[in-house]
Formats: sequence, C-alpha cells, structure tokens
Amino acid sequence: MSGLWLMLVIVLGVGFIVFATAKLKLHPFLSLLFAAFLVGLLAGLPLNEIVEAVNGGFGGLMGYIGIVIVAGTIIGTILEKSGAALRMAEVVLRLVGEKRPQLAMSLIGAIVSIPVFCDSGYVILSSLKKALAKRAKVALASMAVALATGLYATHTLVPPTPGPIAAAGNIGASDYLGTIILIGIIVAIPTIIAGYLWAVKVASKIEIEGEGDNDLDYDEIVKSFGELPSSFKSFAPIVLPIVLIGIGSVVNFFQWTGGFAEILLFLGSPVVALLVGVLVSFALMPKFNEETLNGWVGQGIKDAATILLITGAGGAFGSVIKATPVAEIIQGIADGGLLQGALLLLIPFIVAALLKSAQGSSTAALVITSSLIAPLLPQMGIEGAIPLALVVMAIGAGAMTVSHVNDSYFWVVTQFSGMKVTDAYKAQTAATLVQGLTALVVSLILWIILV
Repeated sequence: MSGLWLMLVIVLGVGFIVFATAKLKLHPFLSLLFAAFLVGLLAGLPLNEIVEAVNGGFGGLMGYIGIVIVAGTIIGTILEKSGAALRMAEVVLRLVGEKRPQLAMSLIGAIVSIPVFCDSGYVILSSLKKALAKRAKVALASMAVALATGLYATHTLVPPTPGPIAAAGNIGASDYLGTIILIGIIVAIPTIIAGYLWAVKVASKIEIEGEGDNDLDYDEIVKSFGELPSSFKSFAPIVLPIVLIGIGSVVNFFQWTGGFAEILLFLGSPVVALLVGVLVSFALMPKFNEETLNGWVGQGIKDAATILLITGAGGAFGSVIKATPVAEIIQGIADGGLLQGALLLLIPFIVAALLKSAQGSSTAALVITSSLIAPLLPQMGIEGAIPLALVVMAIGAGAMTVSHVNDSYFWVVTQFSGMKVTDAYKAQTAATLVQGLTALVVSLILWIILV
C-alpha cells in the first residue's frame, strides 16, 4: 500500500469523526469506534486483526487509566456537592485580596477545575462571581472571562483532569503522571495569566445588559450554602494525591530501593493516590448515608462513564492506526529531517486545534489527537518523561484553541454571565485563542531548555 493512500485513509478517518460528531451529532464514542473500523478496512488490514486491535486498544487503555478517571470524577463530585469548592474559593479570595478580584477568580477557577469539570465549576462559582463583581465594582464580563479562562487552563493541561490523563495514557506516558502534573502546572501558570490579562484589558470594556441590576450579595451567597467544610478538608482530596504521585515520581527517578521506597511507589501510583483522595474526600460528607455514599459517589461514576467510553474508543482508534504501516512512513519523514526539535510539538497542537475548533469538545480533542499521534512519537524519537509530558501540553494547548458556538462550555459561560454571542466571541473565544497560543509557546520554550 502506498504511503499517500495510507495518509489519505487516516485523514478520511479523522474527517469522518469530525463530520459525525459536529454535523450528524453522533456521540464521539460511536464516531471513534466506526472510524477505527473504517481506517482498518480501507488500510487493508486483515479482518481479525482489526477486531483484535479495537478490543486491545480499548481494554489496554482502560487498564492504565480507567480507575484513575473514575476516582478523579468522584472526588470532583464530592467537592462540588459538599461546598468544598466554595470553601477553596473563599481561601483564595482571602489570600489574593478583594482589590484584585479578577486575579482571585482566575486562581479560584484554576484550582477548582483540577478535579471538577470546567462546565460544572463555572456553574458552581457563577453566583459567587456576580456577587464579587458587584462588591468590587468591576465589569461582570471581566469577572466572567477571568473565571472561565482559569477553569479552562487546568481543565486541559493538569491531571487528574480526565482529558490530560487520557492523553497521557494514549501516548504511553501513564508512568510519568507526576512529571506531567509538574509540567502542566508550569505551563498552566502563564496560560492563566494570559487569560487574566485578557479579562482585565479586553473583557472589562464589555458591558453586559442588566448587570447594574445585580442584587446578589457575596456574604449572603456564602451563607446560603450552610456551614462549609474546613479549608484543610476542602483542599486535601486534591493536594494529597498530587503530593503522593509527585513523591512516587521522585523515588522512581532516583531509583531508590528498599521496603520504604516500595511503599512510596505503591502510594504514588496514580490509581492508589487517587483512591486515597477518594477516601479523604469522604470526610467532606455531612453524613454517611445512602444519599452521600451511594448517591454522590454514583453521580461521580455516571459523570466518568462518558469520558471512559470516549477514552477507550480513542484507544481503539489509535490501536488500529498503530497496526497500519503508518509508522514506517513517519520514520521516512523523520529521517528526511523535516520533523526535528521543538517544532515537533506543532504537529499535535495543530491536529488538536483543528479537532477542537471543528467538533467543540476539548476532552474529545485530547483523546483523538493523542490516539492519532501515538504511533508517530517513537518514530520521531520522542520518549521519556519530559518529552512526553510536553507532547501532552501541546495537545492540551491545541484542545483550548478555540472555544466557540459548537462548544458546550462557550454556552455555559455566555448564558451564566449574560453576554451576547458577539461579545462572547470578543471576550471568551479570543481569550481561548490567546491561552492556547501561550501554552504552546511555553511548551516550545520548555522543550528547548529541558530536552
């Protein structure tokens, strides 16, 4: 089979995914599975090999990160329902100060969105944002964009958010999750700042109709949630797993041995660390009964189901691509010197950005792009913790670029802030473009410095 036909087949497969999800409104799970079989058939793979690749890709990826995704969403649900997310918001507001309300909202969003989906995080914090805008006498659109971009940055860049975890699993970087978290935080910081500056400089000039009628009171909103959990209990389910994974990564990096090192490696494995986070989050429950232990946890599992299915189908799609001779073609391109150095990161960024802009979902863009490029990475000499972490960052940067009318998050931001669509394009869509490009530039710089 000619290399040109094979590349065309893969392009057709990706085109089918975009068309099916964006135009036909088919669920990404089925779009990815159908595309996997389509690519396998058009590439001329034996029929039994296609089935084996689909089953192996789906099951293999679930074995790596399935439990991690479920545990992360359970933690997020408990943080949301217990009021811990609001407690974290209060703590950040006290530390930053009410004189910098937009910065406070950006940081609040960035922290909350690590375990909580950005859509849910925005809804949870929306009333708080409006009350703080009134109290600080700043434009509501400015506060809306500051919160939205803060949530968006960590949603696409920092595990244990499902998208970055799925991307890491797809490219074989599950063992480097600690490094990915660290690099993700480093890349996220200037990305958050870029969103904050856009909120202050651009969004602050946008007036939302009726914002002067805002009668929400910050103190009353906080009181309406009843007694909030303590700051320690609120932050622990997020911080403890990240610390454990980080310690495990350090032990693995220095190759320490012995009984104590084995315990640290055990606790630092992503599955164990996130399950520890789940256990710690139980302390946030007002009482142990069927509503909390079954209802709250069950809601978290339901929230995880869609991500698991899309992630598994993405693994199947990637597995079929790996079964084709595409790796040999990429090797030839790499040997020709066309793909070298930091510019390698442009490939996953562009693919993810095209997918994001076409079909709307950042998580789907992360999953599909990582599945698509996974076979390419060994051929391009990309291996090891830091290079693979930066590939995840490049995919995440692309998955931010851009949020517009086919993205549910775009509508969450516009509807809960009251912005007109034309204003939302100037404020939110343009801000996500700035954030995506910022994340890419930072990733390129880190590649030049560290790789």
